[in-house]
Amino acid sequence: MVDTNKLTSIAKDVLFAPVYLYQGRKIKRETVRLPEPNGERHGMVDLSKADIRLSSKNQEMLNLMVVGDSAAAGVGSQTQQEALVGNLIPILEQNEVIRSNFTQLNWSLQATTGHTSFDILRRLYVLATPDQPIDVMLLSVGVNDTTSNVSVHKWQQQIEDIINIAQRKFGVRELIFLSLPPMAQMPAIPTPLNNFVGAKASILDEILQQVCAAHDGVNYMATDFARMISEHGNGQPIDISVMFASDGFHPSSLMYGYWAQQIVENITQLLDSSAAQRDC
Repeated sequence: MVDTNKLTSIAKDVLFAPVYLYQGRKIKRETVRLPEPNGERHGMVDLSKADIRLSSKNQEMLNLMVVGDSAAAGVGSQTQQEALVGNLIPILEQNEVIRSNFTQLNWSLQATTGHTSFDILRRLYVLATPDQPIDVMLLSVGVNDTTSNVSVHKWQQQIEDIINIAQRKFGVRELIFLSLPPMAQMPAIPTPLNNFVGAKASILDEILQQVCAAHDGVNYMATDFARMISEHGNGQPIDISVMFASDGFHPSSLMYGYWAQQIVENITQLLDSSAAQRDC
C-alpha cells in the first residue's frame, strides 16, 4: 500500500529544494562563526574531602570522557567554565551519589567543532588507549551529520562502530549518547528549511535510540528541552532564543547549565543501577 503522507512529504521537499539550497547557502555565508572556548580540557578532582563517610570498598576513581562535536566542545560560551564540561564537573563534584562512591574524578574533553560521526570514530581510533577503563563516556553527535545530509545507513553503521571501539578499546562501562537538539527551533535556521532539517534530525535521532537499545551498557539520553525552558521561566512563557548563543545555532551558557544538570541526573541513575547489580 502506498504511503500517501510520505509521497506528499517527498513532493514538498522537491518543490522547496531551491529554497532549501538558497537558505542553506545564506546561513553559511552570514552566520557568525563562534570559536571554541578557551580553558582546561582535562583534570583531576579530589572528592575525598567530602563530608560523607566513604566505605572502603567504594574508594575509587571515576573516569569520565566527554566526546563529540561543537556542543561538547562548548561553542557558544566564552570559556570552558561556562560551557558543558565547566558546568558538569562542579555538579558532579557536589553530587552525593558521586561523592559517596568515588574519591577522585578524572575527566577529559575530546571534542571539535564540525565533527560528524565519522570524525568522532576516527578520533577514537587515534586516541591512545587509556591506562584505566572509562567509567562513563558522554557523546554528543548528530548535528553535523544532519547538516551534511549523511545517509541513514551510514549514520547507523558509524554509531555501531563508535559503540564497538568505545567498549573494546576504552573499556567504557556506561556509554551515553545525547539526543539530537531541536534543530527546527534553532533561531539561525529560517522556515521552511528549519522544518526540513528538523525532520532529518528526528530520523537520525530515532535510529540512535534504536541502536542504543540494542546494546548493553549503551544509553540514549533524551534531553528535556521543555523542562529547561519551564525551569528558566518558572512556568511562564519565555523566548526560546535565550537558550541559544548569539549565532542562533549553538547552546547558550544558560542551556549548558541546565543540560549539565540533566546529564548528572542520568549518570547518577546509571551508577546507582550498576552498583545495585554488583551488590546482588
